Amino acid sequence: MRLAHVITLSLVGALGIWSVPPAGAVELTVLLNQATETGVREMAAAYEKATGNKINVSFEVGAALYRKISTGGPGDLASLGMGQFDELLKNGSVLAGSVVEYGRVGNGVAIKAGALKRDISTPDGFKQAMLNARSIGHTNAGTGPFNTRLFQKLGIYDQIKGKIKIIDGKLVAAAVADGDVEIGIQQTNVIQPYPGSEYLGPLPPALMEYGGVGIGVLKASQHPDEARAFAKFMGDPANVGLLIKAAMEPPAKAAMQALTR
Repeated sequence: MRLAHVITLSLVGALGIWSVPPAGAVELTVLLNQATETGVREMAAAYEKATGNKINVSFEVGAALYRKISTGGPGDLASLGMGQFDELLKNGSVLAGSVVEYGRVGNGVAIKAGALKRDISTPDGFKQAMLNARSIGHTNAGTGPFNTRLFQKLGIYDQIKGKIKIIDGKLVAAAVADGDVEIGIQQTNVIQPYPGSEYLGPLPPALMEYGGVGIGVLKASQHPDEARAFAKFMGDPANVGLLIKAAMEPPAKAAMQALTR
């Protein structure tokens, strides 16, 4: 409760600085993938209210997103997994020194609406749920590969590999709702909410593996100073409450900074 209270007060204070929209407000476009969309949208709404600047969110899939960024397509910032910035920084598509790590994402579990709710709150409970499930769905993108390592860590991969289905072309929660798989695993901010499915919750803390996400300024930006300001806002520990609302988490260091304010 103390963390939530501090976050709320800090966010109000941060937004109070920008209570009057500045003259000459600009429009910024953020190019992003599905993994970071919820967090950016929550941050963008607050930033627009605070500054008067407009944040446009442009969603692209896989190779199309990378191609758009690399070829200098119109945009001001890119929000991606931290590892995805390496090549973009190397080829100059993203400005050096502009990347801000603002959050992290882990996996959660969903079942079809009305289905048996298995207990996944402990490592043993999650393990048994996987063994009992008739079929398990996850992707091979983003945090998807975490699952293979997880099943191997639990010592059950060989027992369940025959009932694992790699979901491609649709959300894992959609596959669950459509009856393609009995139980689905995907990022917490992507797998919920989805009509026809129920979110059981995140993986137990002892089993959770996180992927860091960040935002960087594009070389193609026509408003690099304003873009840097938005990136800084995304990484401000005062605003971690917005990430939590988006079913994401701040980097551990940001949460601790907010707690000690």
